[in-house]
Amino acid sequence: MSVKHYNDLEKIEINLLLEGIFQYYGVDFRNYAYTSIRRRVLYRMKAEQIESVTQLLDRVLHDPKMMDKLYHDFSINVTEMFRDPSFFQVLRETILPHLKRLPSIRIWHAGCSTGEEAYSMAILLKEEGLLHKTRIYATDFNEKVLDKARAGEFMLEKMQCYTNNYIRSGGTHDFSEYYCVRNNMAIFHEELSQKIIFAQHNLVTDGSFNEFHMIICRNVLIYFNHTLQERVHMLFYQSLSPNGFLALGNREGLLTRMKNVNYKVIDQKEKIFQKERGSE
Repeated sequence: MSVKHYNDLEKIEINLLLEGIFQYYGVDFRNYAYTSIRRRVLYRMKAEQIESVTQLLDRVLHDPKMMDKLYHDFSINVTEMFRDPSFFQVLRETILPHLKRLPSIRIWHAGCSTGEEAYSMAILLKEEGLLHKTRIYATDFNEKVLDKARAGEFMLEKMQCYTNNYIRSGGTHDFSEYYCVRNNMAIFHEELSQKIIFAQHNLVTDGSFNEFHMIICRNVLIYFNHTLQERVHMLFYQSLSPNGFLALGNREGLLTRMKNVNYKVIDQKEKIFQKERGSE
């Protein structure tokens, strides 16, 4: 069999796997970027010593535990506190001064994973005197990572990296004042978690649930194909208040594929945009 025929067959098998998961479990990964899905499928096949994607599909359909493993594989959980410090510095210096004028603030952090960046946002808001009037809605499709996020507990060994990120983002306080230590875990204060609502939401299938002054979804859309990217972009656009901010992260492409939308570019590098009033 030629390499081309093998690759074509593999792609057919992966498409059948994703269709089978959707039909049987109601979970839709069909519009995820193919290269990303393929990488995770091959990883699971190697871990389980499965020789073909078709055999993996058989296991997934007859063994819910195998589906749980694959579900976790497909969940993108790359995160850390104050990840990409320059992003949070732009929020602090450029975006939050605009939000200070509002009587109350609603922020949606889509694809929050285990919550490190949502807690980072809460710390930033506290330092800028805005936490008391802000509600952060942090969502992910993976309920297991949301359980970790709600606990607000992170490995103590990671705090040195997180502290460095915090300082580079413009933080001037002692980072350790935001958490206490118990059983080798850093447990962040309730003052922060009380302002965060962690909830399950699937960007692939679910709709808008509020109007937000800022939506943060960093480095998530790169794992979607163009069709799904456009759907999610429109979901965000419809969920933004007039003059609301959309922050996509420096690894995302520009919104060149979006139609009938009107944004002002706030920061080209960090991919932060402002929805212009009257652009509905």
